[in-house]
Amino acid sequence: MTSSSATGPRPLPGRDGPPERRAALAVAGVVAVVALSVAGALARPAAADVPAAPASATQASAVAPGHTTSVTVRVEGMAFSPSRIEVPAGDDLRITVQNDGDQRHDLVLANGTGTGLIAPGDRTTVDVGTVTSSLDGWCSLPGHRQMGMTLEVVTTGSTDPAAERPPAPADAPSDVPTMARLQDAARHSPAYPAALPPAPPGTEHDYTFTVTEQVQQVTPRVSRAVWTYNGTSPGPMLRGHVGDTFRVTLVNHGSMGHSVDFHAGELAPDEPMRTIEPGQSLTYTFTADRAGIWMYHCSTAPISQHIANGMFGAVVIDPAGLDPVDEEYVLVQSEQYLGANGAPADPAKVATGIPDIVTFNGRAFQYDAHPLTARVGDRVRIWVLDAGPDASWSFHVVGAQFDTVWTEGRYSVRDGRATDGSASGPTGAQVLPLLAAQGGFVELTVTEPGHYAIVNHQMSLAEKGAHGVLEVTR
Repeated sequence: MTSSSATGPRPLPGRDGPPERRAALAVAGVVAVVALSVAGALARPAAADVPAAPASATQASAVAPGHTTSVTVRVEGMAFSPSRIEVPAGDDLRITVQNDGDQRHDLVLANGTGTGLIAPGDRTTVDVGTVTSSLDGWCSLPGHRQMGMTLEVVTTGSTDPAAERPPAPADAPSDVPTMARLQDAARHSPAYPAALPPAPPGTEHDYTFTVTEQVQQVTPRVSRAVWTYNGTSPGPMLRGHVGDTFRVTLVNHGSMGHSVDFHAGELAPDEPMRTIEPGQSLTYTFTADRAGIWMYHCSTAPISQHIANGMFGAVVIDPAGLDPVDEEYVLVQSEQYLGANGAPADPAKVATGIPDIVTFNGRAFQYDAHPLTARVGDRVRIWVLDAGPDASWSFHVVGAQFDTVWTEGRYSVRDGRATDGSASGPTGAQVLPLLAAQGGFVELTVTEPGHYAIVNHQMSLAEKGAHGVLEVTR
């Protein structure tokens, strides 16, 4: 018997992508990043999910009223930097906007002034006029404001308390972060390791899953409660072969009842899937009789709430005759429904099935900041699982085609040929469509270096975080 211990995945060192790639992450659609919060975003262009930071002394000098304050604001991806500037009340304000992005943008202010469209690489200065109270600014191109292109102008030294707009307190209810803020948080967070190691030796595998409840920072100012197996969401990625036996000891260190349900096994749910109270444990033993990528999750009611709070993972059981590849990855899509800051998912939002954030392996946009990698000519296999609890996944790699597709027990395409013999010549696939709890894998070979976006082709979900990059080098 060979035993292996499942612990949480080890973080990888962070790597920031170049600005041009970060800009390209704003997928071409002009749909708002967060459907539930469009109205709120329009009313509150600066969400309270990051600490507000004033412009530096080199950007805005504090001078007596009646003077001119000059500020330089840069376009970085789909955001203005800085996104908040302070101006002494009564000053004339001039804002120079430098467009370091890869598409046209503008800046309009609530008082009617604006820059007009600015081409990439250009800069324009707008005379805002005398500023006596705080006002908002934004990019007026469709969808750009909702994606995070907002600017706060906050007056200082005013005798009118309403003129200044202090940052929201840390325990304020969570606003939905913009795309830009989610991308920035991903750059400053370690990535969940997406590389899938080979199955361990032997046919019997022992694991311990410890349930914990903790708080995860979504952005520096937005947090959520997460319920996890071994401290991560997704939980440990398990792998084996058809006929292998898995023994999982579930230990509940949480504050409420939890459980686990492994789709990779067949057995009556009554005992192994029962809910155990804090301090209790159980042993769940199953034999993997069929190949596939199988979901596991907490089955304690309401199941949707436990999955939305992070209690899910995957078991990969290799099909017979699985071909060797150069790179092998696993991606699990899931949804987040933000409640109050630091609290669990909002049950009312979960019931709508309209997520605030959609993630690959637990964090929005993390594989934009920390791309999956391959070399030209490498054969790449990507295992994918839709953990839900609600949304579907149209899995697509921009600029690539799949010459092998396996899902829910069968190949539809293998080595560029239809497996049912319906096509006489070469064929392939552009998407692998998945409903909640479905999974499979694709294989592809990339012939040119570049950055290939990995997306949910339901593009509004990609814009909420279901987006990554396969970086191919020579």
